[in-house]
Amino acid sequence: MPFKTTDIQGLLIFEPAVYKDERGFFFESYNEQTFQKQGLGMRFVQDNQSFSYYGVIRGLHYQLDPHAQTKLVRVLEGRVLDVAVDIRRGSPTFGKYLAVELSAENKLQLLIPRGFAHGFSVLSETAQLSYKCDGLYSKESEGGIRYDDTQLNIDWQVPAGKAIVSVKDKELPSFADCRNTFQYNG
Repeated sequence: MPFKTTDIQGLLIFEPAVYKDERGFFFESYNEQTFQKQGLGMRFVQDNQSFSYYGVIRGLHYQLDPHAQTKLVRVLEGRVLDVAVDIRRGSPTFGKYLAVELSAENKLQLLIPRGFAHGFSVLSETAQLSYKCDGLYSKESEGGIRYDDTQLNIDWQVPAGKAIVSVKDKELPSFADCRNTFQYNG
């Protein structure tokens, strides 16, 4: 089974079957039927790609209903620490997070359902991420949580003096300051 469950309900790690030979490798990074057999019926409508340098921390970002998004995240080049925070009010793991290393080498992917904030830090010299979304981006619905929130206490595995964070991400509210704005109906 290519899906591994995690301690947070709904967060799944997808490990595709990789076929290697003397020429290199081949794998299906996404197959709708494979996901449907797992009971995952989302329909992806947007693909995004980002490039970042070592020490970059992006996030934690989310979109509120009705524009919340499921994401399937993978790394095309390099290594990242990918982080998903449960912002589903009423969830037994509300405010908890999962951090998993995704890399071009391990080919793992993280399936992040609606109702999570998402971010990553770059652990290699450079990294390229690609992720599928089942909803289109909506600026009016976007929100975020400070990457260095003391309540969440995420170890981004980047030394403080080496972290590269956008002004926008540095100015995001704390988890405590935005927890009452979380809306998720799924």
